[in-house]
Amino acid sequence: MQPSNLLPISNPNSPPSMLIPTSSATADTMLVRSEPHIIPSSSSSTILLVQDDDDSKIETKPLLTRAFSYSSSSSSSSNLVMQQRRRRIASANSLLSGAVEGCRREMGRAASDTYVVTRLSFRLLRYLGVGYRWIARFLALGCYAMLLIPGFIQVGYYYFYSSQVLRGIVYGDQPRNRLDLYLPKNMNGPKPVVAFVTGGAWIIGYKAWGSLLGQQLSERDIIVACIDYRNFPQGTISDMVKDASQGISFVCNKIAEYGGDPNRIYLMGQSAGAHIATCALLEQAIKETGAEPRASWSVSQIKTYFGLSGGYNILKLVDHFHSRGLYRSIFLSIMEGEQGLKQYSPELMAQDPNTKNAVSLLPPMVLFHGTADYSIPCDSSKSFADTLKALGVKAECILYEGKTHTDLFLQDPMRGGIDDMLDDLITLIHGDSSETIRANSTPRKRLVPEFMLKMARSVSPF
Repeated sequence: MQPSNLLPISNPNSPPSMLIPTSSATADTMLVRSEPHIIPSSSSSTILLVQDDDDSKIETKPLLTRAFSYSSSSSSSSNLVMQQRRRRIASANSLLSGAVEGCRREMGRAASDTYVVTRLSFRLLRYLGVGYRWIARFLALGCYAMLLIPGFIQVGYYYFYSSQVLRGIVYGDQPRNRLDLYLPKNMNGPKPVVAFVTGGAWIIGYKAWGSLLGQQLSERDIIVACIDYRNFPQGTISDMVKDASQGISFVCNKIAEYGGDPNRIYLMGQSAGAHIATCALLEQAIKETGAEPRASWSVSQIKTYFGLSGGYNILKLVDHFHSRGLYRSIFLSIMEGEQGLKQYSPELMAQDPNTKNAVSLLPPMVLFHGTADYSIPCDSSKSFADTLKALGVKAECILYEGKTHTDLFLQDPMRGGIDDMLDDLITLIHGDSSETIRANSTPRKRLVPEFMLKMARSVSPF
């Protein structure tokens, strides 16, 4: 008896346990379902094994139909070509996937930051009211921003795409507990560090506001850490001071891992950020002279404090802010009531006899202010500097004639060329080597045409 040919065929359309007889001129064929059998027949017989998909231990490949079970060689070649083409397309796609994914992440971060800025702007309007005064100020702010847009675009591109900017480093467990690091190109040795707390009327502060300062200082061999913090109504002044203190602690304890010199850490704040940073510094000094256990950072780790256009006697400024549109009721909510106006006024805190020992721990204090600042008058810095000197603290107030609240922080840096405040800051940080740093640094380039800067200054709501 000649061996039979076994042809496995899977036919899911057939009912189970069904014999399908077929006939031809030369051979008899029988289709068998379920249990595999070998049916004896004549020498020319062919037994076809048909097996159910379920409970099958024999791996079978389903075929389309009997008509396609014997495909021509040309069809097989065509399928092979199509498979190779699909493999080439998949390979090309895989090469692009990395770049596309990276671009997608950057766009997502940009969109997220844009959303934060927009939300904070509308929040400011919501809490300040939408009366005639604030409609006029909002329109002025829009014109001001549009006139400076050439500079904002360049700074924004640097912020989002420069490899020297490390964004969103977590320093605490609360929302907004993030900071950005601006690193110099040349990292040959530990660099001085500026921990910077941005302004924003205690309502729209955001770490990205310090990107222009961070870029310009990092180009002069200084690491800048821009600290973000909770704003009102997400938090009140005590939350803001606590967040700033945690950010300062991170810088003091971790900056060496990023190439910073832990022995040359400077604290700086601008506008509302100057007020918050000073409160954090004084609170830390008070803790160190009290019975509380030592915190995670010390006032002695701060080499110098720099205050830019800050307000230090909030009790005196509350009426001025009200006349400028930051209404008293809102400001009292931010400062946690009438008592908070005294508790969070650095000048009054320093004058308290109970804090005499704490004030003696303060580092040198340098206060920058423009004489044409209408948002926070320069008398605020002069008075605070005089108070500190009377208490034995090394303090200095540097005034810039005719400069407004935003001249020192925005217009002058965007003008390029000589920037008096920035030069003074670099001299105070680098000391004797400041001239060498300036000579080796990239010259400051103009970011906005002069006529646009002048127009922006004239319409500025600040």
